[in-house]
Amino acid sequence: MSDAEALDAYSTTVIRVAETVGPSVAAVTVRTARGTGAGSATVISDAGHLLTSAHVVEGAERVELAFADGSEARARVIGRDPLSDLAVLRADDPTPPPVPFGDAARLRVGQLVVALGNPHGLAGSVTAGIVSALGRSLPTRAGRVVDEVVQTDAALNPGNSGGALADSAGRLVGVNTAVAGVGLGLAVPITATTREIVDALRTSGRVRRAWLGIAGARIRLRPEIAARVGSPNGVQVASVIDGSPAAAAGARAGDVVVSLGGAPITTVGDVTRQMVERAIGSRMEMTVWRNGALVDVVVEPQELRVP
Repeated sequence: MSDAEALDAYSTTVIRVAETVGPSVAAVTVRTARGTGAGSATVISDAGHLLTSAHVVEGAERVELAFADGSEARARVIGRDPLSDLAVLRADDPTPPPVPFGDAARLRVGQLVVALGNPHGLAGSVTAGIVSALGRSLPTRAGRVVDEVVQTDAALNPGNSGGALADSAGRLVGVNTAVAGVGLGLAVPITATTREIVDALRTSGRVRRAWLGIAGARIRLRPEIAARVGSPNGVQVASVIDGSPAAAAGARAGDVVVSLGGAPITTVGDVTRQMVERAIGSRMEMTVWRNGALVDVVVEPQELRVP
């Protein structure tokens, strides 16, 4: 394929995504007690639900939507989840067709992605780039870290937050949420976990999570330990919160968590993914490496309370 043909194929793909996804991405104007803010949102259901960033609609008293075809609508915040920086809105008036969900777990570094949103109030803006990296971490305003974040070089600016990151098939694979620097944007990925969060926000307006009460970091295990546990990595506990489920179970700072609920633990994200609603009040076996031996403790996660 010649350079001209490659460029034509690239342009054709971006145009197709812009024409199919663009009409369903709204410019969002948010009025709060502190003033007016702006962002973006994407229609995700025939019932008029839209997905955006939680920080875009924080403290919202009034939410207004404007679509590329000139139509406008009022919307209500159905639910916010500051821990994932996601929120679901529902429009009071008919909306364009929904954008289908994709799966960010299938993305590959170098893959084409298209960002659509409302940067600096310029509604209907489209930028394109590639997936620059996968598996980034994003601290949220709620003090928690979103794992498996997608990094892209598609140009993002203030106002893009909450907008769509789409793949070449026009599927929603991320929610643009941060501008980390020139040529460096981040998006909360659309994964099985994300879709559970969205479903919970749509149906009950909130997300219930389990909580252990430990803080730690991934470490590489010494070869002799890795051979015993069958994994090269674990999560070393840096601190255990007094009165937490982990403290009640006897977990200690310095323990290295290698399995939880029968599943191997190699990253902090492995622990986080198990702290879902069904884990609340359930007894789980947690295996840790302590003082040269494997020790099993039984933890009973409790519901995480978010201020």
